[in-house]
Amino acid sequence: MKKPLSLCLVLAVALFGNLSAQVQHFTWQNVQREYLVRTPANHDGTLPVLFFLHGLGDNITDCDGEFDFGQLAEDFGWAIVVPQALTQGIFGTMWNAGLLSSSIDDAGFLLALLDSLTEQYQLDPDSVFFTGFSMGGFMTYRMAIEHGDRITACAPVSGLISTADATKTPVTPVRILHIHGTNDNIVGYNGISYGSTLGLGVDAILNYWQNSNDCNGEFAIDTLPNLKIDGLRFIRYTYNCGTDLQHLKVVGGTHKWYHDANLYDFGYEDVIYEFFTGQSAPSRTPVREKDYLMIYPNPTTGTLNVQLSNYDSPNNEIKVLDMYGKLLDVVVDANDYSPVQTLQVDLSRYPDGVYFVQTLNSTVKKVLLAR
Repeated sequence: MKKPLSLCLVLAVALFGNLSAQVQHFTWQNVQREYLVRTPANHDGTLPVLFFLHGLGDNITDCDGEFDFGQLAEDFGWAIVVPQALTQGIFGTMWNAGLLSSSIDDAGFLLALLDSLTEQYQLDPDSVFFTGFSMGGFMTYRMAIEHGDRITACAPVSGLISTADATKTPVTPVRILHIHGTNDNIVGYNGISYGSTLGLGVDAILNYWQNSNDCNGEFAIDTLPNLKIDGLRFIRYTYNCGTDLQHLKVVGGTHKWYHDANLYDFGYEDVIYEFFTGQSAPSRTPVREKDYLMIYPNPTTGTLNVQLSNYDSPNNEIKVLDMYGKLLDVVVDANDYSPVQTLQVDLSRYPDGVYFVQTLNSTVKKVLLAR
């Protein structure tokens, strides 16, 4: 006998929270787009605004759950806008950042969204910041290059400049902080290539911005404190430029956003805050670490690609559950672990519906099977 639908809804809320009720909509070029906004409870005057752009195949509710943007907005005194990319082909949600041929004007959408929210949330047009992870980092660079005259500073994380965008001249010098791990084997430190080169390496990106930001080629190296046993070493490069240019090189870092969860010497949110504002980040409760989990395509017609990157939990596994929470499959056994897993999961033997992919430390992604 099937469990009642109400039980399914209770499970979904338990796994994902009540975030769906907070998703807002904005129509751009006759397409309804989604976004979240988080603001501090009390503020006087205008608010700085941070746009956070998610990675390939991700969604805004998962990001909100991982980063706790509501608390981050409270701690930093910012408005945080989390827009949703559209689904493009087998990769699922994906920004038009110059990697594929696409007619979707994501840059126009982001600027239109900024304009529409400015008065409603009292946003400061002189304090507009962009950051993004992975594919969101690629899109952050597109925004910097094409619309830097509207943006105060950008901080791409584990993302690159696409080769298509690298042929463009930035509309203006832009304050840039590039954050990247040297052991990133998904978006490589030295570039990314699938048949043809898709993105510049970090050194080439820094040369690109040195030419734009009136730099003289000199830079200072700051080997930051290395007190935690985390397998990482943070090195900051500060270039002598007319417009700020920095690189945080994370030696040993993988394709992962490192939160300060009492595990690492630095958390990316705090480093970004300090670069954007020139002030030390306020004391705050660290965000709990989660795996980086990517699934695509979503929705799927049967075959689901699952990719997990986590170098901090050597006893990990990925489970598939139905919408009632019943375990259907373990797709990575804890005894067969490697730092990056890319697997194909066959859902074709199951009926159409909602399924969940879950890691050992409870990172959860929702999957829709529809044929």
